[in-house]
Amino acid sequence: MSGTLKMRSNVEFHVERGAVLFASPDPNDFSQVTPHDRRIALFVAEENTDNIAFTGGGIIDGSGRHYVESKTPAIYRMMRRRPYTFFLIGCSNVTYRDITIRDGAVWTIRLTGCRDVVITGVRILNDLMVPNSDAIDLDHCQNVRISDCHIESGDDCIVLKTYEGYEQYGPCENITVVGCTMISASFAINLGCEVKNPIRNIVVDSCVIRNSHRGVGIHLSEESNIENVIFSNLIIETRYYDPAWWGAAEPIYISAAPWTEEDEVGCVRNIRFVNIMCKSENGVFVYGWNQGIIEDILFENVRIVLDKWTDEPGGRHDIRPIPGEKDGLKEGVYDYPTAGFYLKDASNVTLRNCEVIWGENRPEYFRYALESHSVENLILYNFIGDAAYPDKNEATFIE
Repeated sequence: MSGTLKMRSNVEFHVERGAVLFASPDPNDFSQVTPHDRRIALFVAEENTDNIAFTGGGIIDGSGRHYVESKTPAIYRMMRRRPYTFFLIGCSNVTYRDITIRDGAVWTIRLTGCRDVVITGVRILNDLMVPNSDAIDLDHCQNVRISDCHIESGDDCIVLKTYEGYEQYGPCENITVVGCTMISASFAINLGCEVKNPIRNIVVDSCVIRNSHRGVGIHLSEESNIENVIFSNLIIETRYYDPAWWGAAEPIYISAAPWTEEDEVGCVRNIRFVNIMCKSENGVFVYGWNQGIIEDILFENVRIVLDKWTDEPGGRHDIRPIPGEKDGLKEGVYDYPTAGFYLKDASNVTLRNCEVIWGENRPEYFRYALESHSVENLILYNFIGDAAYPDKNEATFIE
């Protein structure tokens, strides 16, 4: 068991098979990371630390269970002073290989301003009831390769962001995610929300996502841009969780909306979703706060089977965070009928060889294969899909 461990250049931290390193259950055993960051950390690498690695078949345990204040049926309430499992800042030539990391109390692997990173063969096993227990956070990072990992996380499994306060490290760019399996009570692979510098040149390929609240996509809430992204060769299963978790069972999600009334919002552009098979309780969701901020989106060979198999209430949209939000829930979550593809305020959107299939369990709020509002230059090639209830019209549902 240990408190804060500080890495140094040219060090490999190796945990043998059968060995377990536990984070201390006492928050006083950890050092502060930076003056403006109120969180604390188990592992901290100082800026400009180079050529470091975390390896071995053993386990690093973040002791998240010791930081639970109370439990609700859907989500835990956590202590404020809970530790990151890893927080590396401004490092280069970083490797995580073959190690198991479990029970993160908050963001598990946070890499800020890091360059030339390899994360391969890693297992991250977090409690699905712990909020903000992101598995891998890439913040202002460049040239990162994630492969062959299995991840279970209450919050995002993999999230890319450019967090406020670290803008000197530049964009988050040149990143690949290949051959991973994921489960999340929120978003499996998320680009956003915090975006102070660009996020660009991203490839996600050959991954399997199951039993998650959201699959893959983009969530832009601040002033910079997200562009040049390919999601390909994916199998995605999404379901509803309690609304305490952000998400609404969308297999593919794109939103661009300001976090607060003071925030500007940048652009989402040049995004490709290719060869994706989905089984979900909600459809593909594309939402622009206004025109001109989402453009050039391609869906090709995307197949969606819409069904309902959980007891959680469905038929809703979730665009949190947005201005006017109250108690983290009211304004950004609202009831809305389910479409296979829902598109709003975007331009140059193409659906090529896409298909919507309705399953055996069809709630009343299942409606259209495709619903589009204020989409400029929407192009359909060989789109296949009927309404969930072809013999009913909208007036019938309203009655």
